[in-house]
Amino acid sequence: MKQLRQFEPFIALPHLIKWLPISVVVGILAGMASAVLLASLEWATDWRESHRWIIAFLPLGGFLSGWIYHRFGQTVEAGNNLLLEEIHNPKKVIPFRMAPLVLLGTDLTHFFGGSAGREGTALQMGASLADQLTKIFHFQGANRRILLTAGISGGFASVFGTPLAGTVFGLEVLAIGKIHYDALFPSLIAAIVGNQVTLLLGLHHTAYRHAPLIPTLTIWGLISAIIAGVIFGIVARFFAKLTHKISHFFKTKISYPPMRPLIGGAIIAAIVGLSGTTKYIGLGIPTIVDSFYIQLPAWDFAAKLGLTALTLGAGFKGGEVTPLFFIGATLGNALSLLLALPAPLLAGMGFVGVFAGAANTPLASILMGIELFGLESGVFIAIGCVVSYLFSGHSGIYSAQRIGLSKYSAVYLEEGVTLANYGQPKIDLPDDREERGSNSQE
Repeated sequence: MKQLRQFEPFIALPHLIKWLPISVVVGILAGMASAVLLASLEWATDWRESHRWIIAFLPLGGFLSGWIYHRFGQTVEAGNNLLLEEIHNPKKVIPFRMAPLVLLGTDLTHFFGGSAGREGTALQMGASLADQLTKIFHFQGANRRILLTAGISGGFASVFGTPLAGTVFGLEVLAIGKIHYDALFPSLIAAIVGNQVTLLLGLHHTAYRHAPLIPTLTIWGLISAIIAGVIFGIVARFFAKLTHKISHFFKTKISYPPMRPLIGGAIIAAIVGLSGTTKYIGLGIPTIVDSFYIQLPAWDFAAKLGLTALTLGAGFKGGEVTPLFFIGATLGNALSLLLALPAPLLAGMGFVGVFAGAANTPLASILMGIELFGLESGVFIAIGCVVSYLFSGHSGIYSAQRIGLSKYSAVYLEEGVTLANYGQPKIDLPDDREERGSNSQE
C-alpha cells in the first residue's frame, strides 16, 4: 500500500493526459451547440415579441412539436431523465437525434409563446453529442459515466456562462448527497472550454446587477436569510410537484401524445390573451433583470410558476432552470417587503435558491450565485441555497435523479432509488435511536 501511495502521481498523470483532449472536444461540441441554441432563442423571442399574434398559434406549434417527437423521437423523449438513467444504468449510446430534436422543440416552444427555459436543451445537446465519442473510444462503465457527466457540465456552463457552477452541477445532479469526483477534472475542462467557445462565437450572457450594499450579517439578517431559504425551498418543491402532477394528468387523460401540447397550448394562449401581457412566457429575462432594480408585483413569481408548470407538464420542450431563476428572483423581490434584507440581494438569493431546491444542487447553485452576483453576496447566497435544499425535501424537477444519501439524519431512504419511485421515508426520531442503543448495551 505504501508503494502504491508513492506512485499515485504517476497514476494521476495518465488520467489527466487521457481526459484532457477528450474533455476539450466535449467542451467544443457543447459550446457550439449552446451558441446555436442561444442565437436561435434570441431570434425566436425577438420575432415573437414583434409579432404577438403568433401566440394564438401556440396550440398548432405544440401539436407540431408533439408530432415530431411522437414520429421521430420516442427513444429520446425522456430528455434529461434519459441522461441520468444512462449514467446510472448504461444501456446504449444516446441517439444523435436527441440534439437536433430538442433544439427544434425548444425553438418551437419559444417561437409560439410557451413558458420554458433552455438548460434542459443545453444538457441534452451537450451530453448526446459527447456520447457519440463512445462509438470512437468504446467507453463502458465509469469511462462512459465520466464522458456523459462532462457533456452535462459543458452544456450547463456554456448556456449560462458559469463554468464553476457547470462543473459542479454535472457531478451533483446525478444523486442527492453523493458525488463522484473521478469526473471532476473532465467536467471542469469541458465547462471552461464550452463557455469560452460560446463567447468566442459572439454569444454573450446576461449580466445581472450586483447588490450595491451588502448588509452586515446580524442576528436578524441571519434569521431573514433563513426564512427566505425556507420559502424558496417550499416554492421549489411546489413547482416540481405541480409540474409532475400536470404531466401525469395529461398522460393519463390524453392517449395521443401530440394532442397534449395542443390542448395545453390552447389554455396558455387563452391565458396570455386574457392577461394582455407576454411577461410570463418565454425566458422572462427582462423581468429577471428588473427584479434587481425595481419593486415588482408580488404575484409575478406565482404567474410564472403556473404557466411554466403547464407548459412543461403539457409536453412542450425546453428547460426548467431559467423559469426557476424568474420565479426565485421575483419571489426574492417580493420578500424584500417583509424581510430585513435589500431587494437586489434577496433577488439574487432567490435566483439561485429556488433552483437549488428544485434541482437538489446546492453547491452548484452557490457557485453560480457567486459567479453571477459577486463574492460579497456569498454568505447570504449560501444560506438561501442550503436552507432551500433542505426544505424542498426529497423531490425535484428530475424524476430520474437518485438518492445517494438522505438530506436529514433522521430520515433513512434506500440508496439508488429514483425520486419518481421512492416510497414514504422512514422517520427515525433521535429518542428512538437512543432507546435502541441503550437496549443493545443491556
